Amino acid sequence: MFGWAVTFLVVALVAAVLGFGGLAGSAMPAAKLVFVAAMVAFAISALFGMARRPQ
Repeated sequence: MFGWAVTFLVVALVAAVLGFGGLAGSAMPAAKLVFVAAMVAFAISALFGMARRPQ
């Protein structure tokens, strides 16, 4: 998922440099959404991994 966030971020930055405001405007929120989803999934995975660790 983190790869998708980076891809959307790169698309947004390239579109912003080239002057495609509409494309950059739609790619940046998508990158943020995918990044936040990846961070939440990582946090949940880390919590469950720590809880299941044998003592």
